[in-house]
Amino acid sequence: MAGSFRDLTVFKKAFSLAMEVFEITKTFPSEEKYALTDQLRRSSRSVCRAIGEGYRKRQYPKHFSSKMSDADMENSETQISLDFAQACDYLTIEKYNELISKSEEVGRMINHMVEHPEKSKPRNR
Repeated sequence: MAGSFRDLTVFKKAFSLAMEVFEITKTFPSEEKYALTDQLRRSSRSVCRAIGEGYRKRQYPKHFSSKMSDADMENSETQISLDFAQACDYLTIEKYNELISKSEEVGRMINHMVEHPEKSKPRNR
């Protein structure tokens, strides 16, 4: 297992997606600042936070799976906000499909971690 949560492929992909969400939401209308923009940014960033928190608890499989489940929940919330953004015409269908695809990939990786917490358990030193 990697030495830091920052080394995990799933973290890198989630972080990249969160940064892409941040950039794209800069183009959203100002009336969405405290609604969709803020929510989309927070949920996408929370995926990364939960992965980091879970990584630190990986020696406890149930807690690790719970944190990864939290990450998956936040990822789903991000997808729902992307659905709204596309429905409001803040995203092109191409950009929407690209972001959803990236989010689904992150979700598959998180789900694998939830289903196989033993693979993330730290090795004895």
